[in-house]
Amino acid sequence: MDKSYLEKWDKEYFWHPFTQMKIYREEENVIVERGEGVYVYDIHGNRYLDGVSSLWCNVHGHNHPKLNQALIDQVNRIAHFTTLGASNVPAVVFAKNLIDIAPPKLRKVFYSEDGAEAMEIAIKIAYHYWHNKGEFQRNKFVTLSEAYHGDTIGSVSVGGINIFHEKYRPLLFDVYKMPSPYLEAVKKAGREKALEYDTTKLLIEEVEEFIFKNHQEIAGFVLEGGVQGAAGILPFPKGYLKEIRRICDEYNILMIVDEVATGFGRSGYMFACEKEGIEPDIMALGKGITGGYLPLAATLVTDEIFNEFLGEFGEAKHFYHGHTYTGNPLACSVAIANLEVFEEEQTLKKLQPKIKLLEERLKEFWDLKHVGDVRQYGFMAGIELVRDRKSMEPFPYGERTGFKVAGEMLKRGIWVRPLGDVMVIMPPLVITEDQLNYFLDSLKESIKAVTEV
Repeated sequence: MDKSYLEKWDKEYFWHPFTQMKIYREEENVIVERGEGVYVYDIHGNRYLDGVSSLWCNVHGHNHPKLNQALIDQVNRIAHFTTLGASNVPAVVFAKNLIDIAPPKLRKVFYSEDGAEAMEIAIKIAYHYWHNKGEFQRNKFVTLSEAYHGDTIGSVSVGGINIFHEKYRPLLFDVYKMPSPYLEAVKKAGREKALEYDTTKLLIEEVEEFIFKNHQEIAGFVLEGGVQGAAGILPFPKGYLKEIRRICDEYNILMIVDEVATGFGRSGYMFACEKEGIEPDIMALGKGITGGYLPLAATLVTDEIFNEFLGEFGEAKHFYHGHTYTGNPLACSVAIANLEVFEEEQTLKKLQPKIKLLEERLKEFWDLKHVGDVRQYGFMAGIELVRDRKSMEPFPYGERTGFKVAGEMLKRGIWVRPLGDVMVIMPPLVITEDQLNYFLDSLKESIKAVTEV
């Protein structure tokens, strides 16, 4: 059956996110019809390896029988009912399951639909918490340059990627910005030593000095879980998260960790916070929370924070925030099944050798003359393409070098989405070693085909 009408309708009616539609409408694009394991199939029957886990959210592969069955079972009961003043079985069960595996200090779950909303909620909770305590001066947030926490106004306000956020500057609230840990580490210690413990000591002095001077007006310190993902996979130096936890404790500041991208196995642990043994006061989750099946996110907080919102109705201390689909039963049902699959299939245990394989294979990319940096954090990596490695001169933005490499990958049966000229490696956690090797071989060939002509 001819399905070319879908391509016409796609270009005519569908405005795609983070996409220059003039270019999109001029090119051929993939319209996915189905998926199986780590592969997706387009409307013409072509098969592509899902190289970015459907935007970093697919965990156990597409069309997983247990996840499918969870949805079928739940839709035969009820698809949705509000949680404003009511509840539903899957939302209750998943909240308990989530608390059972989260850092022990986190005891309460507030649901939403995606990571940006989870972060928006985190920001509002932190601000509201201090107001309920009567500390009205605490209304500022500290965040990092090159941060990305989503695309709603609050999450953009605590973000720091100019190309994404600068257009909206007049709409945003002011925050205090500290330097990107990775970029500052490279500047102070060089690329080879950027991730070492000693480098963290060089960075943290500046942070602590700033906090000491301004802590009385700071509501929270906002940062990603160990790596700045959307900035191009920029890992934090070892010990950085632990040092920020120490500083927040010392100056009574809420530590807000965005684990939307790093949660549910992507770091090699269930949550990146486990890598350094820290417990945030507020943690945002999304992406892999349903195994990549349905929109669901969660903001986890401590009992101490939650208790400040308790009071008589007339005191109006409760949290004035909510969404129509908060705690949706379908999403929570598949999220429950997602955690069961982690345990039954030993996903994290089986991931460890693949993380080591990725680490070894990434060394080969330094042989390519237009690779300026190679970065890895758990099972996520970024290959930065540059015109000149010595000076780190980038390719002109308008040349779309990263997208040209993605086009070459498509010819080899792999779909990837670069971050500018950073080639992102982010396949589902269940990819086999053979499939991962093919992915990396293809990426090397594609980079050469585009940059060494």
